[in-house]
Amino acid sequence: MFIQTESTPNPATLKFLPGKEVLVEGTADFRDAAAAAAASPLAGRLFEIPGVTGVFFGYDFVTVTKDGPDWQHLKPAILGAIMEHFMSGAPVMVKAGPAAETSQTGEFYDKADEELVITIKELLDTRVRPAVAQDGGDITFRGFENGTVFLHMKGACAGCPSSTATLKHGIQNLLRHFVPEVQQVEQVS
Repeated sequence: MFIQTESTPNPATLKFLPGKEVLVEGTADFRDAAAAAAASPLAGRLFEIPGVTGVFFGYDFVTVTKDGPDWQHLKPAILGAIMEHFMSGAPVMVKAGPAAETSQTGEFYDKADEELVITIKELLDTRVRPAVAQDGGDITFRGFENGTVFLHMKGACAGCPSSTATLKHGIQNLLRHFVPEVQQVEQVS
């Protein structure tokens, strides 16, 4: 099994491509070892590696966030854990549950703005999320209120030094261009 590794704009996060589907539907973002171990054998295994602080699953990739140790020290252990997991045939997730998020989780907006929200979500799904997935992350819609779009950043995007620029210059400008009612974009956790 060959696992590709790609850097991300976030220096604390690396993207691992095992050459297999990781999650067929949705994404899963883990920032806590106990929750990770309960929901995913793979995430639990990755959190056992000292220095790992976050694990994110996309369709065909795993991003790992670290603190402290250099990647040259962590990478072999992470590659080994991913390879062992996929060779074992164990599932990535114990079951589809609260850790596997969909874009419908915890949304808020006025029903009068429903058509705007549908357009905003379509733009996010077709133009923003594929580009962000290339960098090992995901962005999901959380709400729309008084001209402000609220987005949740996950994976490599969470805590990335360039996430503010991505939000303000990239996504905000795109949404304002296609949906004039959008005045600004804000990040929520």
